[in-house]
Amino acid sequence: MAELRDMSLEELDPLCDELRDLIISVVSKTGGHLASSLGVVELSVALHHIFNTPKDILIWDVGHQSYAHKILTGRKDSFETIRRADGLSGFPRRSESEYDAYGTGHASTSISAALGFAVARDRKGSDHRVLAVLGDGALTGGLAYEGLNNAGAAGTDIIVILNDNSMSISPSVGAISRYLTSVITNPTYNRIRTEIWNLTWKLSSFGKSVRIMARRLEESLKNLITPGMLFEELGFRYIGPVDGHNMKELIGAFKGLKSIRGPILVHVTTKKGKGYAPAETHPHQYHGVGSFDKVTGKGNDRPKIPGYTSVFSETLIKLAEKDERIIAVTAAMPDGTGLAAFSEKFPERFFDVGIAEQHAVTFSAGLACSGMRPVVAIYSTFLQRALDQMIHDVALQKLPVVFILDRGGIVGEDGATHHGVFDLTYLSMIPGMVVSSPKDKQELKDLLVTALNYNRGPFAIRFPRDTVFELDPSAGPGSIDVGTWEVIHEGKDVVFLAVGSMVKNCILASELLTEAGLSPGLVNCRFVKPLDEKLLHELAGEYKLLVTVEENVLSGGFGSNVTRALNGVTGIDVGLHTLGLPDGFLGHASRDSLLHGVGLSPTEIAGTTIEILTGKHVAHQHILR
Repeated sequence: MAELRDMSLEELDPLCDELRDLIISVVSKTGGHLASSLGVVELSVALHHIFNTPKDILIWDVGHQSYAHKILTGRKDSFETIRRADGLSGFPRRSESEYDAYGTGHASTSISAALGFAVARDRKGSDHRVLAVLGDGALTGGLAYEGLNNAGAAGTDIIVILNDNSMSISPSVGAISRYLTSVITNPTYNRIRTEIWNLTWKLSSFGKSVRIMARRLEESLKNLITPGMLFEELGFRYIGPVDGHNMKELIGAFKGLKSIRGPILVHVTTKKGKGYAPAETHPHQYHGVGSFDKVTGKGNDRPKIPGYTSVFSETLIKLAEKDERIIAVTAAMPDGTGLAAFSEKFPERFFDVGIAEQHAVTFSAGLACSGMRPVVAIYSTFLQRALDQMIHDVALQKLPVVFILDRGGIVGEDGATHHGVFDLTYLSMIPGMVVSSPKDKQELKDLLVTALNYNRGPFAIRFPRDTVFELDPSAGPGSIDVGTWEVIHEGKDVVFLAVGSMVKNCILASELLTEAGLSPGLVNCRFVKPLDEKLLHELAGEYKLLVTVEENVLSGGFGSNVTRALNGVTGIDVGLHTLGLPDGFLGHASRDSLLHGVGLSPTEIAGTTIEILTGKHVAHQHILR
């Protein structure tokens, strides 16, 4: 880092070119968050050049723009391992480097965390700076404003750097986005402000009154020329906009910060995907990418099988053509949730509320109260942020809001912050919430029809980030009786009670058991709540061993629900074993690799079942009588 700080301004631009080349080369092989990291190369270099990191604390909001930061802070030689098993995380991680002061992965958290660091610094009597870098998309999240409000009131030294590229994952939406755009497109204020302060500095020998008058004039100019004084009214000194790709401007701005105390917000404008033409042209497509040809930008060949996301999208469009009450809502992820196509077909019935999951849920509650049928599509890991709204604003009022949880279960290389492995637990505890998970393509269609016809309360459908499985392509669309399971095949020795994605794995595990001379049964437990207790009790009377299998943490999940349902039931003498995810946070690797590691691949499911039947495996096993 000392070498970087000793570089001249002329040496920094070539360094940025080298960083971009390395990021593009590695991500073209490993996949990852490309466009956002390319957009902050100059910003990353300037920050580490001017500030004394890691003594000065640098926090990256969300963290998917941290690749240049990682390379600059001693991880260049290991950068090729990013997002791979036992390699670098795709996000800042405290255990990985002293330069990663705070672990991130969800948006809008950086200001609150930075304020915590700043207050702790003040309590200790230290003098280092604390910086938070967040994107304009993160400003659509309410937590960012809670942090701004508290930091501005506290008045302590904190620097917030707003990376404004008019994008989050998809283009940023809402009033804040329009506000930032208007500042950028009205440079008059910044030019006049600079001229005033330069003039009054020369006249400062005449006394403080000159600068006091200048300050008042500046406030008046802001009211006239900019659309408001949002940040300064919150207690921050606003600086900018600064060209985030002009190293001279960045260095000059950051050097100037060292003499300014109190809360400061630096507005930096950047271009997502900067320096790589395909990413500049289509930044949303290159936000998170798989491997690709770095020369053409085209993705490497992948299976043609559609994913669950696209099946959901196509089905919802067909249903919306027949029902004008259907309204689609997402939180800054129209592409990731498959709703971009819906927005083109029904623009007046589509709402992207920004990175504001809490608002999305309560907004949908209002829609449902007024007779609409809102479908809220949010990644499982992000819907966690709206738990209170699901409980208080939707379930308590028994409102028919449909929740679509994309990326349910293990997502792979994005790691711990993005695995959707808690949803069966937190959804199941909500009174009146129907919790479902389809086994295949057709059942996803059927569950969506069922959910939109359900009027007694909220209805959740969760599915994995995976290509679809199709057990019976000839099946026709239709509704399913809520709370009913499906017997796929019967057996004698053991029966698998499988949820969603695990039905496929249990079919394959059953084949392995059959080859071993055993007779397994399999039930598709498409409803985690309510359980099919009638069928469950019948199965407990027919089999000596029940094995529940879910792609969710065991604590409070499907297996826990089944255990509770059987406890205390008379006339039952059955062994129950629960398979699921351990009580911990999974790392980053391919989805298949992680499933294998936690014992949920077909081979491990079959092997564990044989161990149970032969008395060699006791973990998570219960004997119910």
